[in-house]
Amino acid sequence: MAGDEQQLYIAPNGLRQPIGPDDPETRARYEALIAADYAQCHPGDTFENLKQRARFSKEDKGLLRDWMEVAARRMAASSQEA
Repeated sequence: MAGDEQQLYIAPNGLRQPIGPDDPETRARYEALIAADYAQCHPGDTFENLKQRARFSKEDKGLLRDWMEVAARRMAASSQEA
């Protein structure tokens, strides 16, 4: 279960759902694609802090989910270009 500790989860209605891809390497690539943009849009905050807050705040869970969707779209666009 060591891998589960690094995976981000939300728990609406007691159900666990992952935020972002299950694969740690893919998740790291997603985070690399968006971390700088997140910091630029949210001065004084970091993507790492958002991930920590998302464990406890539904607003931050939604924000994290939105940013991970941006990363997924960027990844898809870059793979189509290649």
